[in-house]
Amino acid sequence: MTKADIVDQVYVKTGLSKKESADIVEKVFELVKETVAKGEKIKIAGFGNFVVKEKSTRRGRNPQTGEEIEISSRRILTFKPSQILKSAINRQDG
Repeated sequence: MTKADIVDQVYVKTGLSKKESADIVEKVFELVKETVAKGEKIKIAGFGNFVVKEKSTRRGRNPQTGEEIEISSRRILTFKPSQILKSAINRQDG
């Protein structure tokens, strides 16, 4: 599913105009992006949690040359689905 698909679904399910639907979707994504960029957690009930985690500097190897390298510290974004979302996914597999 693409952002355009999400906009179309918001349009169909809310009855708002396409432009209003696109604005809402864009604002939600912008808010999520700004929040995680600040390192804050986002918890969406019934969906899951987006959490920024700190990874410290560590030693690694270049897989092509075998040369040992230092992997710099960085922040990563993780997502943990809620139990409700996990259940919904597993119901559809059956």
